[in-house]
Amino acid sequence: MSALAPVLLHWHARHGRHDLPWQQAPRSAYRVWLAEVMLQQTQVATVIPYYARFLGALPDLPALATASEDAVLALWSGLGYYRRARHLHAAARLCMTQHAGDLPRDFDALAALPGIGRSTAGAILAQAWDLPFAILDGNVKRVLARYHAINGWPGQSAITRELWRHATAHTPQQRAGDYAQAIMDLGAMLCTPQQPDCRHCPLRASCAAHAQALSASLPTPRPRRALPRRRLNWLLLRDAQGRILLVQRDGDGIWPRLWSLPETEHAPEAHAASLAQLRAAPRALPPLRHSFTHFQLEAQPLLFDGAHARDAVRDQPALCWYTPQAAAALALPAPVRRLLKQLPELP
Repeated sequence: MSALAPVLLHWHARHGRHDLPWQQAPRSAYRVWLAEVMLQQTQVATVIPYYARFLGALPDLPALATASEDAVLALWSGLGYYRRARHLHAAARLCMTQHAGDLPRDFDALAALPGIGRSTAGAILAQAWDLPFAILDGNVKRVLARYHAINGWPGQSAITRELWRHATAHTPQQRAGDYAQAIMDLGAMLCTPQQPDCRHCPLRASCAAHAQALSASLPTPRPRRALPRRRLNWLLLRDAQGRILLVQRDGDGIWPRLWSLPETEHAPEAHAASLAQLRAAPRALPPLRHSFTHFQLEAQPLLFDGAHARDAVRDQPALCWYTPQAAAALALPAPVRRLLKQLPELP
């Protein structure tokens, strides 16, 4: 066994997290999988209420597989990175047809499912069935990059291969699930991105980054680049009953299949007039900014009060009028949800 594993297991038994919802009985592969997917690019504190809501509505894999995509996205709404939810749903349906309604225990079959991949497959196998498979999420990358003083951005393929080599070498043959949680907890609790708490770290004596005073500079950050900006107008068409016209986005691009506001880059009043009969000029609300991986969105909300539905667009399934209360139950992008909650009262 690697010398790192017993030290971490001993530390985790005394100081690690043992009360997370997905750690509680009955621990199942489905519950572990759901948590691992939600935790991709999202903090534990943010995930916990979404996890409870999702699990309450869809408590097992067959329930997820038979749910509609709209229902899955509505439960995910606000958590971001919606492709994760669509992959989760698609993988559940594949499990029903190809794996007898359960997640497979075979690594290759599990890693081949949509949205899972090598690290998530390892986490499921280790934490659900205690099988000795390595994981390499963001916390583990940071711990190993510092422990072995690895220079280079972890997103580079050569650095990733080196980190996987270390991750595999340190994973014990027994108690792999406890070890996986221990190394993730170390990264989340002590070996944090900023201001790592080296003084309380159980690996301090053998950490190469600590010995070389490199803990604050490793892992090497991603090379910075300026994000392009996309500017557009969001049209808030509100009728006399307070209903807002929402459009369900198509399956491509950002926020696929979510309900959002009509948008346009040019001639907002003309576009609004094509969707509804307008009573007055719009009011400009405070602009919104939202960052994506590859660009930054700058949206200017324009509120058109007193709008009336046009017959030509009244009954389209992807273009509907909703009260703010009814809209709250839909799968909405987080900035749209915030905007609808902050709408000024009807004049």
